[in-house]
Amino acid sequence: MSDNEHRSGESNIDYTTIVPHDAASLIILDHTLNGPYVLMGKRHEKHVFMPDAFVFPGGRLEVCDSEMVVAGSLHPAAERKLMLQVEEPSELHARALALAAIRETFEETGFMVGSTDYGPPEEVPEEWRAFAEHGVFPELDVLHFVARAITPPRYPRRFDARFFVADASCIAHTVEGVSGPEKELVELAWVSLDMAETLNAPKITRMVMAALSQRLAKGFIQEASVPLFRNDTPVPRDEL
Repeated sequence: MSDNEHRSGESNIDYTTIVPHDAASLIILDHTLNGPYVLMGKRHEKHVFMPDAFVFPGGRLEVCDSEMVVAGSLHPAAERKLMLQVEEPSELHARALALAAIRETFEETGFMVGSTDYGPPEEVPEEWRAFAEHGVFPELDVLHFVARAITPPRYPRRFDARFFVADASCIAHTVEGVSGPEKELVELAWVSLDMAETLNAPKITRMVMAALSQRLAKGFIQEASVPLFRNDTPVPRDEL
């Protein structure tokens, strides 16, 4: 089938029937620079989804994320907001979303967010094996839940993404060589929040950065409201 025929066939697909996949991203915040700065990665040019774009590390929720042991619990305010406007709210699901953000960040950047104070976690899922090997327990109490975004129904790939923030001081270990020319993220960069508009970044990424800036300006407390973006406009459709 030619590219034109393929595109023509795709035009007949009703994307509104696609159920968004649960996903999570982690924004690592660094105040030690002339900041604040956030860690972003540039996606490979061959990616079908958002090629060459600068994004926050993240990806889909996996079964293993509900099976991983942790050190420290989510802040009650974050946990409560993660259970709002979901079909089957549970503490386990909220916890798994936070763990997905930590796992995906490691898989794309090599940064392990957590603690080495407790020794290596035991009996971990295979996808979390590296944390056990390096003696890192993922910590959830260091995370802030700052935004949620649901991909509009006109797109072929849809995600219900939760965005978390952790301070760079929470990186317990770094594995080198995870990003690079042939990896999912070809390069990593520390970017000031003011640079958001100058980057080749998805609109939702810039919207989340703007929301993060507003939250930082108001004191960055766990109890702050969380914007829920359901479309491409910079004004959230709802708040959690």
